[in-house]
Amino acid sequence: MSTVRPGSGDEGRRVRVRVPATTANLGPGFDTLGMALCLYNYLEMWETPAGLEIVVEGEGTGQIVANDTNIVYQVACQVFNQSGYHPQGIGIKLTNQIPVARGLGSSAAALVGGILAANELAGRRLSLDQLLELAVGLEGHPDNVAPALLGGIVVCAQVGSGLCYRRIAPPQGLQVIVAIPKFELSTQAARNVLPRQVPLVDAVFNISRACLLVMAFLNQDFALISQVMDDRLHQPYRTALVPGLDQVFQAAREAGALGVALSGAGPTVVALAREHLADVEAAMRKTLADHGIDCTIKRLLPSTLGAEIL
Repeated sequence: MSTVRPGSGDEGRRVRVRVPATTANLGPGFDTLGMALCLYNYLEMWETPAGLEIVVEGEGTGQIVANDTNIVYQVACQVFNQSGYHPQGIGIKLTNQIPVARGLGSSAAALVGGILAANELAGRRLSLDQLLELAVGLEGHPDNVAPALLGGIVVCAQVGSGLCYRRIAPPQGLQVIVAIPKFELSTQAARNVLPRQVPLVDAVFNISRACLLVMAFLNQDFALISQVMDDRLHQPYRTALVPGLDQVFQAAREAGALGVALSGAGPTVVALAREHLADVEAAMRKTLADHGIDCTIKRLLPSTLGAEIL
């Protein structure tokens, strides 16, 4: 580290953090709704006498940089600077289960994990709200970082200069079937296909359904979930990026899914279901295969816990 002085903490003390994957938007809740999932990245951070050491295992090995441009190191430095804490050196170990650039919040998990671990090393000098605002400022939107940090289903909005959010416990019995195509899609590429303006009728379409979807989650109203997960603001413009996307949605619903959506920016597709899980999985796999896309299917539960110190 280039501008550091000895820290006051115990040299060599390790912090271990677990951060859940997330699925954002959930159809109509563009940049507003997100849900934590029981699929995790693990991060260890410790102080060293000098320099920087980064080890990456699991998903992203060979892709994630292991130098001072690494996102976890970058956000850790921001936490240290903001909290006035200055370690001599830092070691980081990333053990990742969340696929990279698939729409399951891998970058949000890295941000949240780095921020939480650095804050723990610094003596918890920043509050939870400060950590969340820092993460949102770095990510640019809250729909992934908020559920990654807080767990459950989170509804977020920028209000004035701050972030307003509320957390909802996921409905009991809800499961999430995740179809992960074996190709990457960057968030920036997926955002580049979106229009700068949308028709008023499409805005109203999404506002009404996003409000009803929140009510469905609050009231554990599965019948309502099945009616209100459609979207007109982002998914129609991204169908060209995931061949057969509309057909996958239809096949999953016909097989018994409550609702289907592109997970975040994609290319992963998530189906919410309570029953007929094997049928939904088979329908999603077959339809993607019919369009030349190989995928990995995971059956996940919503995570009621966000990032935590282990």
